[in-house]
Amino acid sequence: MIIRSGSCLCGKVQYSVKDAPIRIGLCHCTDCRKESGSSFATFGIWPRHAFESRGAVKYFHGRGFCPECGSRVFSESDDDEIEIRVGSLDMAPTDLEPTYELWVKRRENWLSPLSVSQFDEDRT
Repeated sequence: MIIRSGSCLCGKVQYSVKDAPIRIGLCHCTDCRKESGSSFATFGIWPRHAFESRGAVKYFHGRGFCPECGSRVFSESDDDEIEIRVGSLDMAPTDLEPTYELWVKRRENWLSPLSVSQFDEDRT
């Protein structure tokens, strides 16, 4: 069993996920761009039962942030899944490769598409 740990920038919010993710994706939507301050966000989806967290989290439109440092760490959904920002994992996630890209109609022209499933907006 693989256990991955992660945290916010200041370390007050910590989490762990067990086993392999359900899927890994890249998102180019406006929300992900604005909240990450980057051209895209990389995320992983795990089943809720594989997730544990410690520390207070504030939510904005379902996105979980550390109230101290403002780092985006995870989101909880109604469909029994947890979305983790891959960049918040403690170890470099070199074995977690995206299998799809979302909102590619907003991808920067200078950024080449990955050789994975492409979606103009959200997955169908």
